[in-house]
Amino acid sequence: MIVRTRDEGTDPLMAPKSKPPVVLLHDVEAVHADLVTALEAAGPSSRPGLQEALRIVGHHRSLTDEERTAEWVRRTLRDADADPARDHVHAVKALREAVPGLGLIAANDLVRTSGRGRA
Repeated sequence: MIVRTRDEGTDPLMAPKSKPPVVLLHDVEAVHADLVTALEAAGPSSRPGLQEALRIVGHHRSLTDEERTAEWVRRTLRDADADPARDHVHAVKALREAVPGLGLIAANDLVRTSGRGRA
């Protein structure tokens, strides 16, 4: 498992309200290794599903922490039926409800930056 905070070495839960207390936990490497092991032992009927799973994991392995965070923000807003283009305030509120302790400025920044770099 890899744990990263915006500032390595700082306790993310003690971050100032203007800074997102973002902790990314991702063990994509372990999942990838497990899938490779399973694929090596798989019978012909299981191989296509495992190969597709490896393709999906490969996509997630290639994401930066910033891309993972933006993806999480977009998914959280979508689940809360919050469209920042229509109602920015509702989107910020939805994030703050999803992450207790997330400050107003930090939530605003996450909403604002989550749309950058989208296709």
